[in-house]
Amino acid sequence: MMAPDSRDGTSSCACKGIRRCLICEHLTGKGQLEANKPKIVHHFLYNPETKLAEDAEGASFTFPGVFLWENFISEEEEKELLNHIDQDVWNESQSGRRKQDFGPKVNFKKRKVRFGGFSGLPALSQKLVLRMKLEPSLSDFQPVEQCNLDYHPQRGSAIDPHLDDSWLWGERLVTINMLSNTTLTMSLEEGLPGFGLAEEVQVAVHLPRRSLVVLYGEARHRWKHAIHREDVHERRVCSTYRELSSEFLPGGQQAELGAQLLNIALSFKGTPI
Repeated sequence: MMAPDSRDGTSSCACKGIRRCLICEHLTGKGQLEANKPKIVHHFLYNPETKLAEDAEGASFTFPGVFLWENFISEEEEKELLNHIDQDVWNESQSGRRKQDFGPKVNFKKRKVRFGGFSGLPALSQKLVLRMKLEPSLSDFQPVEQCNLDYHPQRGSAIDPHLDDSWLWGERLVTINMLSNTTLTMSLEEGLPGFGLAEEVQVAVHLPRRSLVVLYGEARHRWKHAIHREDVHERRVCSTYRELSSEFLPGGQQAELGAQLLNIALSFKGTPI
């Protein structure tokens, strides 16, 4: 189905609970929720060359679990991908985002998975997945789900600090960043007392346009990740690929279901659900 023409999608909002975007803030007259009192936050910047998180004063610590592949796709590939992505319907999501899902229907609270209308990952992703596998740390990566997200400054798009599920989704989260540069903010509320940082620590990971980023290990399971509203300066579209956890792989309790899901996913015949 062809998507509506509007690219900024400023006509409606799907925020719930404490979520906010510029659309609902305008409609309700309520601004972004602010903390009751200012909190101390230690800010660091991730250096992909040294794999260190560094601050303005020269302090640093090793920041494992991030892999950045610049220019993963070309300008022409980006144009082709966006042309196809925008032909599908974008569904309104929370905090000013829009989304397209290619994956099974999941109830994480009840830990239930069903096929629903899942027909596989989109065809254009096949060559991207093959390219990912050229990186040794992704040689065995088998994505079972793809989520496309659309961010736009006119909607105040963002995504709050969170940890992705680890019951169904596996060790690596792989994201392709398109249309604009942005910053992925990693945060650890309990700080790093061993480094003398008792308060929250945030590490900014700059994501260049057309780059690929992988979160794994501590960056996947311990540090929350977010995209803040102020870091969305132009339209941004990203595609995140997730793999299965060990419970759904050979030897796991739900290995048979996992095999069925992968068989569908890797047919690359998918349409958004």
